[in-house]
Amino acid sequence: MAERRGLLIILSSPSGAGKSTLAKRMRVWDENVQFSVSATTRAPRPGEVDGQDYHFMSEKAFKHTVSEGGMLEHAHVFGNFYGSPKAPVTEAISRGEDVLFDIDWQGAQQITNSDLGPHTLSIFLLPPSIAELRNRLESRGQDTDETISKRMQKSWDEISHWGSYDFVLVNDDLDATEERLKSIVTAARLRRSQQPGLTGHVRRLQEEFEEGMT
Repeated sequence: MAERRGLLIILSSPSGAGKSTLAKRMRVWDENVQFSVSATTRAPRPGEVDGQDYHFMSEKAFKHTVSEGGMLEHAHVFGNFYGSPKAPVTEAISRGEDVLFDIDWQGAQQITNSDLGPHTLSIFLLPPSIAELRNRLESRGQDTDETISKRMQKSWDEISHWGSYDFVLVNDDLDATEERLKSIVTAARLRRSQQPGLTGHVRRLQEEFEEGMT
């Protein structure tokens, strides 16, 4: 049995709040943190590797997996299904590895309400201001003005669900936010639910105590 049970770490935020950057930094910080590989019914794009970028599935296989309870969360987006397979996550946390999810509030709720909910740590990232959020999207130079406008329109809906998360961080300084995030994860690893050996240890203490009293 692993010394500790792994966490399901959920990071959510509106686009541009720093979620992807912080997720990558967490992986660099600790090799026991791995990214969840999503399943999808869309066709692979050039260069994408099955099992590495996504688990590519037929719609029939995806729906069957959902019906069997094999997806921690799933959604239908732009004509395709996306989801987080449960089996690899269960195996990873049993080995003491943390699994990082870069998902929205709807996926976060599904995972939190699943039977793995007790091992979930959910964190929401807020921007310091709406103006700064727009500035970050524009400075990336990756999206058209129309795409940025759509992302901004969606951002408030995402922000409005901040209250359903365990922790909320205002990402006004990336390095400082990273340190706060590390502190949260370090503390969550010490939850009773994440230490499977505690019951046995307390039992041994009780036996020692009783022997000393006889």
